[in-house]
Amino acid sequence: MHLLNDENGNPVSHGEHEHDHCESQGHCHEHGHSCQECGHDHKDESVALLSYMLSHNEHHAQELDQMADNLEKLGMNGAARQIKEAVADFQKGNMRLSLALTLVKEE
Repeated sequence: MHLLNDENGNPVSHGEHEHDHCESQGHCHEHGHSCQECGHDHKDESVALLSYMLSHNEHHAQELDQMADNLEKLGMNGAARQIKEAVADFQKGNMRLSLALTLVKEE
């Protein structure tokens, strides 16, 4: 199992059964076993990881929005506008993650 840490240092699982494959030409790539191969139900892990990532992204979007407001106050309107557009993109991505989370929970 591969572990990541959240912003508070707490471990968050991120995938299982990964290993490298190196071909005869020296080209290497990672390969994860499918759920059918390992016999493990990854639904709970997927729900936990999607929930974490959605919350994490929402938190970053809030921080970036605040940064844009601060930059506007400093007269850096171009940078602020770009950050606001990035936040809008974050929110679109978060909507898709939220839908994916709902669909995984319903399956």
